[in-house]
Amino acid sequence: MTGKTATVGQPKKENPRIEAYKDFWKRLMKNKASVAGGFLILLFVITSLVITFFGSSILTYDPVKVDVLNKLQAPSKEHWFGTDNFGRDIFTRILYGMPLTLKVGFFSVAMGGIVGVVLGVISGYYGGIVDTLIMRVMDVLLAFPGILLALAIVSVLGGSLTNVIIAVSIFSVPAFARIVRGSTLSVRKLEYIDAVRALGASNFRIIFKHILPNVMSPIIVQVTLRIATAILTASGLSFLGLGAQPPEPEWGAMLNDGRTYMKSAPHIILFPGIMIVIVVLAFNIFGDGLRDALDPKMRN
Repeated sequence: MTGKTATVGQPKKENPRIEAYKDFWKRLMKNKASVAGGFLILLFVITSLVITFFGSSILTYDPVKVDVLNKLQAPSKEHWFGTDNFGRDIFTRILYGMPLTLKVGFFSVAMGGIVGVVLGVISGYYGGIVDTLIMRVMDVLLAFPGILLALAIVSVLGGSLTNVIIAVSIFSVPAFARIVRGSTLSVRKLEYIDAVRALGASNFRIIFKHILPNVMSPIIVQVTLRIATAILTASGLSFLGLGAQPPEPEWGAMLNDGRTYMKSAPHIILFPGIMIVIVVLAFNIFGDGLRDALDPKMRN
């Protein structure tokens, strides 16, 4: 009876993974700026999905239809953000441009992240000549500023949104590769990795079941921060005329179209510029919050 009573009186231990998740969520919620950034990102994603599937049925104006009789109108009740030099409603074009902007950010980082993670894990796990070759290639890519490397790639491939995604994904690879390599070097030296290897586990199993799960934290943070960089780079390329082509309502292209009218109709570039700032800022502050929440040094 005494033994049973003691057992009943002991507090039930929670699953370590669930406890770690709750701890992470609690620390993330304490960062108000990060919560605000996450809320904005969620709002942008939901808005993009709604516009993609239901935009033509819920919006009054066409994003590409020219209406020269109403060009360069200031913001009003009919046109909340005014009209551009072709008479197109800027608010409608910004909404239609949101899926394009997020598409570039998510797809380019996904492609670059997958390649970078694979190269980083291989480099850090095997070492030797493999590590040297991969890292020297990454050093060559890192020798060029990201925007210049993307500019060179798009100049060769031609101006289009697809080529911008390819260019941004290529210059994203070295960042992921270096981060994952450093984390892999630390994890592979742990005793339990040697124990798993001694039990006969294959390199493939060790990498994907024991190493990758332990290096996911820096990867998640890097993905969030890299999306902001990708969106900013894509907007810059579109502004230079090498990204989205007319009449696509991409925000960087909208800035390019309206730069001639900066003095006479500043609203043409004001609202697309504000949206680029808000989206990039949202991903940056959310990424900072994730980094603090996932950092073991921040735990009490």
